[in-house]
Amino acid sequence: MWWPCEWEAFGVAYQPSSSAAGSSLPPLSRPQLAEARRVRAVELLEEGASNAEIARAVGVCAESVRRWRRVWEQDGAPGLRRRSATGRPPKLDDAQVERVRAALEQGAQAHGFEADLWTLERVGTVVEKTTGVALSRASVWRLLTGRLGWSLQRPERRAVERDESEIARWIAHEWPRIKKGP
Repeated sequence: MWWPCEWEAFGVAYQPSSSAAGSSLPPLSRPQLAEARRVRAVELLEEGASNAEIARAVGVCAESVRRWRRVWEQDGAPGLRRRSATGRPPKLDDAQVERVRAALEQGAQAHGFEADLWTLERVGTVVEKTTGVALSRASVWRLLTGRLGWSLQRPERRAVERDESEIARWIAHEWPRIKKGP
């Protein structure tokens, strides 16, 4: 838990939630707070503070300060900056995703499917035809829900022959007669 005095050490006004009244800045994320801690630690290092003093000032253990000091001595202040998230790069670039979006918006029937209903397998087929990249079902799901912002929609199970007016008539006339009994 961060207390207001610790936040002020980072030059940040304390904001318990994003709905803080009168605030024009969004609250800092965890990585941003961690970077702010390291930046403050570097400032204190440059002022000649000891590891224990820095640890107390920024609210971390002394081992973290020792580690930060080694990085700072080797790489300077930029070595303590936030890095972008690592991991495998996406198989589809932004231009390919937009081509897939345009293809999917045409509807399933435009791509030769019988019903205008998208399944993961069908979307995977369209992705492969459009971009030449084969995706697993899990990757298709992440593409749809993450990068395209689509959500799961289940069709209502309803008979094609369903007659709403006949159902309303039956509920109004037949059901009360049956409910009365003999």
